[in-house]
Amino acid sequence: MPRVLFLCTGNSARSQMAEAFLRRYGGDRFEVYSAGLEPARGVHPLTVRVMEEIGYDMKGHYAKDVRDYLGRLHFGYVITVCDRAEQSCPIFPGITQRIHWSLEDPAAFEGSEQEKLNKFREVRDQVEAYVKAWLKELDQPEG
Repeated sequence: MPRVLFLCTGNSARSQMAEAFLRRYGGDRFEVYSAGLEPARGVHPLTVRVMEEIGYDMKGHYAKDVRDYLGRLHFGYVITVCDRAEQSCPIFPGITQRIHWSLEDPAAFEGSEQEKLNKFREVRDQVEAYVKAWLKELDQPEG
């Protein structure tokens, strides 16, 4: 079963969302992980809120450091979900495929609480669309 690592800067929003979506939509096809280059103190509260709005329980999710996985696990896929992580991604020996999804960081968005919440929802929906599209692409016969 291939391992998938979603990587971003803080592991508090985008990569957490991607991990949750792939666990649901990928079923038992993958072992799914997420991590950050500079992990935040925890999962952003608005990440938890917008994921709960659509039926995802984020209990058990926490911000993880990518260094915890380097040299310890082999990943079939490393998917960076922010431009900074793409530029600074460490080398993972033996990865099968590296993929980049350029997603805005909702935690960096400035605005009112309602505007921030809306930004988290927007990014959540983008992450879900990327995960679904990637799974569909994997299911396409080569040729």
